[in-house]
Amino acid sequence: MIAVIDYKAGNLTSVVKALHYLVARDVVVTQSPDVVRIADKVVLPGVGHFQATQLLTDLGLTEAVRESIAKGSWFLGICVGLQWLFEGSTEAEGTNGLGAFAGMCEHFPALYEGAELKSPHVGWNSLEQIKPDSRLLRGVADGSFVYFTHSWRAPLVAATAAVTNYGGAFTAAVERGNVMGVQFHPEKSADVGLRVFRNFVEL
Repeated sequence: MIAVIDYKAGNLTSVVKALHYLVARDVVVTQSPDVVRIADKVVLPGVGHFQATQLLTDLGLTEAVRESIAKGSWFLGICVGLQWLFEGSTEAEGTNGLGAFAGMCEHFPALYEGAELKSPHVGWNSLEQIKPDSRLLRGVADGSFVYFTHSWRAPLVAATAAVTNYGGAFTAAVERGNVMGVQFHPEKSADVGLRVFRNFVEL
């Protein structure tokens, strides 16, 4: 069973639609910690303010995700879902992330190399893969384009699987063991995004 956590994130419907296309069944949208604990795979979609992830703690889902990961279930965070895997974000400094990876997510700089940098970062941009054994990005060609829309970005860490450059390099995909996340939107990234979802489903 794949549990898709509903914390009122804007891209929930399109993520579920993509997963249903690949597996047809066994995709459950939930706010139940008990469902998350028994799922084989957990997906956390996300669009919007980091503050929204406070609902995960309020509903007991943060601890359920920790338990799920600890027992070996696969986890995929998307957009804000990836940022939540870090310690937190300057977008909502009083809201803690899961802390699976060290560091804080920060806003894009106002200036980059002396020029104004537009924010949010919206549209298609390329992936530079730096983790050749990534299971999530298996079969995705280096330099493939995917779709982004975000104003905050995750730092580079040892578990970074791919980077994208916009106002400098940031983590576009992260992967360590059974914990994975992507800053881009697979559900809006055509064949490349579908491949990412397929890789996750087939783990």
